[in-house]
Amino acid sequence: MPDMPPVSLTERRKNETRLDIARTAAALFVADGLRATRAEDIARAAGVAPRTFYRYFPTKEESVAPLFTAGAQQWAEAVRAAPAELSVPDALRHAVREALGAETAGAMESLDWVRSLLRMAVESAALRAVWADACHASEQTLLAVLGERAGLGERADAAHSLDLRLAAAVASAAVRVGVETWAGDSSGSDGPAALAERCLAALDAFPWP
Repeated sequence: MPDMPPVSLTERRKNETRLDIARTAAALFVADGLRATRAEDIARAAGVAPRTFYRYFPTKEESVAPLFTAGAQQWAEAVRAAPAELSVPDALRHAVREALGAETAGAMESLDWVRSLLRMAVESAALRAVWADACHASEQTLLAVLGERAGLGERADAAHSLDLRLAAAVASAAVRVGVETWAGDSSGSDGPAALAERCLAALDAFPWP
């Protein structure tokens, strides 16, 4: 993998602001309800002007996109970080355990936000669209990762291989279903990692690249 260019201080500050607004929005959605919360309420609680809020996010629903994106991308990046000797199915399972099974305070807080937001998304088409966009972006990252693991690197055929595209889509859907099932399960009998692994196990016959 080529070294990634360093993130500038300005970009880091922008990312921190985006994440702070996202956490504030999620807290207000949980406390007051999605319908009752206005973009102006989020801006005030986050300590920014409404015009600043709209510079980062066009709608109040999209303000929580960083929370969805962070979790979805974390799993795809965990596949990249999986030991090179693992097969694709084992690398996917390894990544699920790393990304969704972590028990640190920060990881558990992030998962709690995602669960609350996914429950709200059942009745909000706008919020479902934000979640779908995050899942699609994660799928594209996974496609690149699978291309790297197949030895294709950044060559154009990594993005156009039917087998790789299908593998990325199938794996992403399996993990998404696991996370959504966990979010909708009030009993809490299984965590997101366990459910995602079960979904991936159902695909053992899939011809992974």
